[in-house]
Amino acid sequence: MSMDAIISDWKKGKFKSLYWLEGDEPYFIDNIVNYAETKILSEADASFNLTVFYGKDADWVNIVNACKRYPMFADRQVVILKEAQQMAFKDIEKLQSYIENPLSSTVFVVSHKDKKIDGRSKLAKAIKQNGELFSTKKMYDDKLPDFAASVVSKNQLTITQKALFLLVDHIGNDLSRIENEIEKLAINLNGRKQITEDDIENYIGISKEFNVFELQGALAQRNFSKAIRIINYFEANPKASPIQMTLPALYNYFSKVYMVFGAGSNDNNTIAQALEVNPYFVKDYLSAAKQYGQQSVEKVLLLLQHYNLKSIGINTSYTAESEMLKELITKMMFC
Repeated sequence: MSMDAIISDWKKGKFKSLYWLEGDEPYFIDNIVNYAETKILSEADASFNLTVFYGKDADWVNIVNACKRYPMFADRQVVILKEAQQMAFKDIEKLQSYIENPLSSTVFVVSHKDKKIDGRSKLAKAIKQNGELFSTKKMYDDKLPDFAASVVSKNQLTITQKALFLLVDHIGNDLSRIENEIEKLAINLNGRKQITEDDIENYIGISKEFNVFELQGALAQRNFSKAIRIINYFEANPKASPIQMTLPALYNYFSKVYMVFGAGSNDNNTIAQALEVNPYFVKDYLSAAKQYGQQSVEKVLLLLQHYNLKSIGINTSYTAESEMLKELITKMMFC
């Protein structure tokens, strides 16, 4: 089941005795736990029938005893174990006896972030048999624009294509922050329904002209003067794009350009699938591949590796970030 499916069931009054939430993506786990804590029970019922434990301080005996209690003046009680991954595994295993025979009037929600239990274990089998095992993983980069667009839609807004990718490119794989920034934008639009590049610049602080996204485009077109203008902006605004963020972003970009040569197709959708990017970006990768050629892209990747080491002071004397970037860009342009 997905996060939306679980919450949809709860809204309809359909509950399982156990929800085990695990994996690398905290956004979905946190949303489910928050709903369980604040929405399943009314405020009056929660005062008697909501119990929250934290893994670092929780005792498995107390957790099991809480789960075995019957609800007071209500149809069900909710027991939540947050940060279960901080418990010793031997204590987590002791929850198995309850999980094998859970109380139907208890909704037991376990948040087990960053880790997954062994799917072949007796504990996992008991969870699957008597409850819901919800497993998450980090969202792939090519799925982030769709996720951001869905959050925009939930806020009854629209967003221009460039504004969407500026937002995602700047924030990266932090779903909670993407949601928070979109909600902040919604407040600042003052009744307007479309998010533009100007809104991203004004309310999130990302320049619509001077950012890594635009730098990639300048490099893809071998537009030296534009690339230097962007780097000069970075120099004047050090927080806009520190070199420790810029170099990995460029390396990731040219790695995908290199993958174009092995895609074995000229079809945009096929290439997008091979590169694991949104089809919107394919024309940029194709343009860069054509501008540079395979051997030059290989040289660019080696340069980026070298300057990444240089940026952290390995085998080199100190050089200002802006000078280092200008030196790198110059060499890339003439690969």
